[in-house]
Order: sequence, then structure tokens, then C-alpha cells
Amino acid sequence: MFDGLEQGKRPLAPLLKQGMLDGKISAEKMQAAWVDVGTPERLTALDLQIRQELMQGSLKLGLKLSDEALGLLLQYQDALVLWNKAYNLTAIRDPKEMLVKHLLDSLSILNDLPAGRLLDIGTGGGMPGMIIALCQPERQCVLLDSNGKKIRFLKQFIADLKLKNVVAVQTRVENEDSIHDLGQFDVITSRAFASLTDFVTASEPYMHERSIIASMKGLIPTEEVDALKDKWSCDIIELHVPRLDEQRHLLLLKQI
Repeated sequence: MFDGLEQGKRPLAPLLKQGMLDGKISAEKMQAAWVDVGTPERLTALDLQIRQELMQGSLKLGLKLSDEALGLLLQYQDALVLWNKAYNLTAIRDPKEMLVKHLLDSLSILNDLPAGRLLDIGTGGGMPGMIIALCQPERQCVLLDSNGKKIRFLKQFIADLKLKNVVAVQTRVENEDSIHDLGQFDVITSRAFASLTDFVTASEPYMHERSIIASMKGLIPTEEVDALKDKWSCDIIELHVPRLDEQRHLLLLKQI
């Protein structure tokens, strides 16, 4: 399954580890668990710390995530850390930093996202689209990226967990066949675009008249917002990501 990874090592058996994450297996028992191939590896306290920080962070964001959603998010980060060793899915290597800058950052927009079918353009390793899909199983999500390695990771994760509400598609956003095949979306998200104008241009073929563009930004791109104001209304929401000392904003754009 994890082709290209270091031979002789693999993560703890998923069901065993998930039992710990869901609180069904004690930490003491898990500390005695070993991987069943290659070099033995003990489970450290890092998993428990990550779980605790995810729970605390989600509460600070005003989210009441189910135990199932928390477990899925932890499995996702686990897979991301593992695949990242071979496929360079993200420049962030440290699991605690990954939790803050990927998971909590993506979770910070959940309460402000409109309902409906979602397209995540330039999803990379699945941010924010996969996080949204894991927390909102009632929402249909399409994760789009041109990078084959990143899409292979997402497809494998979707298959392993038998997720029914999310698909990953390898294509360029401007591909006419993709525009035709994927259809229109209620919400279009992205963290990938440096230019707000470019994001709007890329999104337009996938929109209907009531669609919302949800752009995740650091500093507010005031000049770009002003340049779009004749055709687009823009609500700017300040985000407060736990443990992140950086400005973050969500821009919700709708055609006038």
C-alpha cells in the first residue's frame, strides 16, 4: 500500500492504533504494542498529545466534532506523515506543526462555510478539502490537483477508509473535459492560490449563479478585493487558529 517507503517498517496496525485513538484501548496497553514487521517501534506519547491538542483546538474553534470525525482526522494526519517521507506532500515534517498549520487551519473555516457540494482547487495533500469531508460526511467533496503523487495519496486514503463523500481528481483546473465532467459546485475552496484574482478566474467555470468562493488567505489582499468589487461581493472573516501566531482570513466571494 505504501509503495516507496523505507523497507522493513510500517505503522502500527490501523485497527489497533484506532482503538487507542478512540479510547477503546488503554495507553498502557498501546505502549506495549509493536509493529508486526521489520524493526520494532514503540508507540510514543506523541499520538496521545496530538489527539489532545486536536480536541482542545477544535473546541477553541467552536467545533463539536464527533469521536468518529476525530478518529478520521488523526488517521489522516498519520497517513500524511507516513506518505510525506516518500512523496514530499508537504514541506511541514513535524507532526505537531502539521496539526496546527494543516488540520487546525483547515478546521478554522468549518463554521463559516456555506452548505452544498464542494470543490477544493489545488488541494495538495488534501487541505482543506479532505478535512472538510472527514468532518462533514453529508457534504459531497471533490479534491482537485494536477500533482499525481498527491492525488495517489488521497485516492489511497479514500479507498482504505472507504469514504463515500469525497473523490480525488488529477487534472488541471482549466481542463475543459474536467469542467464538463465535474459540473458545478455550491462552494469552491482553496489555500493554493497566491492571487485572489487567479482563484476567481479558475473557479468561474465551475460555478452557478449562487456559488460561493471561499479563499483562505493570510493578510487581507486589499487591492485585489477592491479590483473585484464591481462584480463580486466579499465578506472577510478573521480566523483565529489555535497555537498559530499568524494572521489568517477567510474571504467569501459571491457574484453580484
